[in-house]
Amino acid sequence: MRAEAISAILADLNGSSGDIEASAVVSRDGLMMASLLPNNVEEDRVAAMSAALLALGERTARELERGGLDQMMIHGKEGFVMMRDAGPEAVLTVLAKKEAKLGLVFLDVSRAAKELEKLL
Repeated sequence: MRAEAISAILADLNGSSGDIEASAVVSRDGLMMASLLPNNVEEDRVAAMSAALLALGERTARELERGGLDQMMIHGKEGFVMMRDAGPEAVLTVLAKKEAKLGLVFLDVSRAAKELEKLL
């Protein structure tokens, strides 16, 4: 039941705009909880990288006295990777197109993360 609810949140997120290409919910220890990723993307690799980057981002924010980590964004030549805290157990990872309207993507990701936090 919980897995179905997580998958429904991801489906809504991916369908909310044409800018979001894929999404996943990953546990803080690097295990995939649910995903809507392209076939050419390895779930285990996304989970491990998301957990590692989240840990590094949290440490960086703390060490540089920026407070608790809210979200991270990687801007590549072909698009964006965004990671957002989804409660004490999970992180929401999203892939967005290079021409994405970031304000709207941030809003959609924030809403989905809040729904996930309530669920998890």
